[in-house]
Amino acid sequence: MPLKARISPSAFSSQRNYSMEKEISDLVKEQPGDEPDDVLFDKTYGVRTIELNRPKKLNSLNGSMARKIIPRLKEWEKSQLANVIIMKGVGRAFCAGGDVAALANWNRQGKEGQQNSIDYFALEYKLDHLIATYTKPYVAFMDGITMGGGVGLSVHAPFRIATENTVFAMPETTIGFFPDVGASFFLPKMDGALGTYLALTSEQLKGVDVFYQGIATHYIHSSTLPDLESRLAELTFKDYMTDTERYKLINATIEEFVSGLPSPRPHISGSLRRAVDHCFAPSDISEILSSLAHVKEHEPELAGWASKTTETINTRSPTSVLVSLRQMQLGQRWDIAQTFQKELNIAAHFMAHHDFVEGVTARLIERKKERPNWQPNSFEDATPESIDAFFQPAGQTLSLLEKGEGASYKDYPHAWIGLPREREIMGFVNEGGKNREEVVAYFLQSKDGKMGVREKVDEVLERLAQVDTDGTLSVP
Repeated sequence: MPLKARISPSAFSSQRNYSMEKEISDLVKEQPGDEPDDVLFDKTYGVRTIELNRPKKLNSLNGSMARKIIPRLKEWEKSQLANVIIMKGVGRAFCAGGDVAALANWNRQGKEGQQNSIDYFALEYKLDHLIATYTKPYVAFMDGITMGGGVGLSVHAPFRIATENTVFAMPETTIGFFPDVGASFFLPKMDGALGTYLALTSEQLKGVDVFYQGIATHYIHSSTLPDLESRLAELTFKDYMTDTERYKLINATIEEFVSGLPSPRPHISGSLRRAVDHCFAPSDISEILSSLAHVKEHEPELAGWASKTTETINTRSPTSVLVSLRQMQLGQRWDIAQTFQKELNIAAHFMAHHDFVEGVTARLIERKKERPNWQPNSFEDATPESIDAFFQPAGQTLSLLEKGEGASYKDYPHAWIGLPREREIMGFVNEGGKNREEVVAYFLQSKDGKMGVREKVDEVLERLAQVDTDGTLSVP
């Protein structure tokens, strides 16, 4: 039977670092309105599970849940018996986001309410950073809706499993906010301009596309998740095994449950993918809209996509879109610790901005179909100075729980677990003298025959490489 989620701060009194003990103790204090069973914890041999348990709310993350998860993760991090951590959700969602309706209600109360919202984001980002720097293998079952705050609980993990039920999106511009939970770090690292496209449009990736585009590291059928969990519980690690060896063993174990891919290509591929990269590469929104207009006029097969995408952008909060576009450019230079501090500053500015309450109320509470009353209401009315202000300090300092070695990095330490990145593939091609099969064979070998490597490499080569007269590939 799952363990009750209630945790007593006294459980951490044995920690050596008193300041960390007190900080965590303060974090886990129960607050009015906290639900006792919104998170369930369990253990089977070496596996420890965290199960988000608000199915009627699509497991939307709130402070009550974060206050339970953080100390349990810290406890398991020190345990010699905990080998693998699994994060999953009850029902049809992994986690559909943060409970933003509650934040909007707080914000209506003025500065005190806005500070309550900011404090929630600080708590959420502490949890996300803890996951991003966690020292034990962490596996996220992204089975179902995985959006916003749910992305923060999964995308920074070394092992991220998508299924046929997975629906990924960062829908923040829809509600007058910006892609947070570390989106400044992971979206710019996606191939080409796909991350910017997802940030500005809130476009969804579904099923195997979540795997092909690098959000997930594996794709398996949802029916096999219980068996995978049981198999992971049986794993034993020798004392002399290095961390890399442990991660390779877990990776190989997950691969045992990969039975095939439902499609040889992601939905966003070929000419559509080229259009995404071309249209969303500019750093100016007017250039993006002009590029979409050009596609609509000159590429009939993509005219519908270009028209829909233009309409989508124009219905979003102009402030949110412009802040998100700037965020994608600046975030490329931030390390993982800077990312969450910078995002807390941006979030604090949004809590005092009209569009967040307007967007949440219109889209999520009243469910209006018409465009919300954004202020400013157009890109032209949003001044450069007003966008610059979101990237200025907001008087909020984020005290991260992990401060030692590994607390900050420029790229994910376990990036090797997923499919090869586009730049890796084309970098190898650029060395010259290789044909298609040689490139595919190289990456299959480097990835230990991982399912999906051939399909990913083939798609990238078809789109970006040129076949010379002798059959070798080159970069046009």
